[in-house]
Amino acid sequence: MEEKLRAHIEKIVPLSDQEFEFVSEHFTIKNYKKRELIIRKGESVKYIYFVISGLLMLSYSDDQGKQHIVSFAMEDWWETDSLAWFTQTKASMSLQCLEDTTVYCLSLEHYKALCAGIRKMEHFFLEKSNAGHIGAQRRILSFLTSNAKERYEQLLKHYPSLYQRVPKTLLAAYLGVSRETLSRLYRSSGK
Repeated sequence: MEEKLRAHIEKIVPLSDQEFEFVSEHFTIKNYKKRELIIRKGESVKYIYFVISGLLMLSYSDDQGKQHIVSFAMEDWWETDSLAWFTQTKASMSLQCLEDTTVYCLSLEHYKALCAGIRKMEHFFLEKSNAGHIGAQRRILSFLTSNAKERYEQLLKHYPSLYQRVPKTLLAAYLGVSRETLSRLYRSSGK
């Protein structure tokens, strides 16, 4: 599994064997079962997670109990309640496994040690953070400027495997449409 982490990091920065050994010492591996909550709203957030295998869903439940899907994270993606993790406050969101999932866990303390110990890792995390920020802005703009059909087509274009892996009710919630509307969009797309 270490080779997956190393390959992921080396898409952005090269590492010597010694550097990667230092990096790998800061991560722990955990396995979770389908439906298991990794982060619970109101609890402390200890880690940011790098997905080795499986699928995660980050969601927010409002005061009326409605679940809002913030994001999905599959292999080679990072996920956490970022605000709570960086500020070491209580989670406002929940992170749940949609499949049996294996992750690398990185604490804030180890994240800071990696950035201080290897300058290249600071650059790596900056690049990952920028990509996440860009993705979040695209999603916001999509909700502001696109209709349901356009959002659905963007999802299929950028993340086609999600349609096969995510329950349709959750996919509809992520797109901001009803389950019935998602079915109509699917039928009309000829997929």
